[in-house]
Amino acid sequence: MAVKVVIADDHEVVRRGLVSLLAGSEVKIVGEASTGDEAVKLTKKLKPDVVLLDIRMPGKDGLAALEKIRADMPNVRCVMLSTFDNPTYVARAVAAGAHDYMLKGSSRAELINSITGAAAGQLPMRAGELRRVATTMANRVATADPDIPLTQPLQQGDRAVADDQRGNREGARAEHPAEDRGVGPHAGRRLGRPPRPRLSS
Repeated sequence: MAVKVVIADDHEVVRRGLVSLLAGSEVKIVGEASTGDEAVKLTKKLKPDVVLLDIRMPGKDGLAALEKIRADMPNVRCVMLSTFDNPTYVARAVAAGAHDYMLKGSSRAELINSITGAAAGQLPMRAGELRRVATTMANRVATADPDIPLTQPLQQGDRAVADDQRGNREGARAEHPAEDRGVGPHAGRRLGRPPRPRLSS
């Protein structure tokens, strides 16, 4: 059975590219939105299995749309698809209920695996940024870096990522005790310190 997906991105060329990229797979695009508000409305109307959300969009951004979708339609899975390799965005996405966080440079196979895995309720894919950034964010919780004061929403996001990391690690030990349990192909890459986000009041 095809996985029904709504795409939300403010750039038409990105949406068209995703439609073309996912053509011929088990993923079926049932709707396209250019703003967060449109994404919420389409999700309510079309009831997709997964919503693919960009972060930065006019009006209600992807993170705000994510919160609304997860609050009103908890059975719909959300995968964030962003240009920004930013641990703070990942933490906020996890805290708001995102299933995975993928970069727009991901391969077709990686994106399809993330979408189908989300629809099936599986753990986030190994190549996803959620997996790769989990260790970094968990370390921030442990060390409480004094140079980056965390607001309450970000602290919640940090703890959510740390909890996700612990759960994934325990599951990996039970299923694959001998497997290399890195956090993805970019596990060794150092992350730059993200800019302090502007949080809406």
